[in-house]
Amino acid sequence: MLDQAELIRRYRVADRAETRVRVNFIASLDGAATVDGLSGGLGNDDDKLVFDTLRLLSDVIVVGSGTVRAEGYGGIRLSPADVAWRLGHGLPAQVPVAVVSSRLELEPGHPFFRDAAVRPIVVTHGGSPAGRRAELAEVADVLVCGEQAVNPTVMVGALVARGLGQILCEGGPHLFGALIAADCVDELCLTISPVLEGGSAGRIARGDSAVSRQMALLHVLTAGDMLFLRYARRTPLPLPPVS
Repeated sequence: MLDQAELIRRYRVADRAETRVRVNFIASLDGAATVDGLSGGLGNDDDKLVFDTLRLLSDVIVVGSGTVRAEGYGGIRLSPADVAWRLGHGLPAQVPVAVVSSRLELEPGHPFFRDAAVRPIVVTHGGSPAGRRAELAEVADVLVCGEQAVNPTVMVGALVARGLGQILCEGGPHLFGALIAADCVDELCLTISPVLEGGSAGRIARGDSAVSRQMALLHVLTAGDMLFLRYARRTPLPLPPVS
């Protein structure tokens, strides 16, 4: 069993003032992102502890609306122990959650809004239904980030402007793919579940075009047969001095 104090040491960033977009996913050995359409079927208690620790260390959780619906997201609320840790380290007690949606198909009475520990955020674009934006503005802060599609770079900037620079993305695959395409991913925390899933389950990232982003391995943790990988954006090597 993993120890949260050690996980905090492993996953804390050196400088919280530096913007960081961190993405957290789980996948099977053969690359499946879900079991029967849900990611929870791949995890266990150790993965849940890593999942909770990443939330503990974040300023905001970002998730796609499809994942909110598929995974049954309600109001996210940290445990009393995690709240105490955050308050002891000068952080707000709870972490706000931002849902990214183009069509705004979430109802204002959805548990995501109704049961939220702090006022949620809705990230959308200028082409989304204006009437629905007004309805959701009653239960959330609505950020318009892009003209006809959500622009990940604008979204990150808008969150940073609100003092939410430690950004944790929990999916889904289309949102992760958009972040990759926009070169917004600073870190990937990937759990490898010791199962072979087969079937037609999708990957952790999907997008319209393939791009390559080089990442560097920061650490490898194990608990039983579960593998926990942490990768960060690979920074360019310094240029040799001019002779």
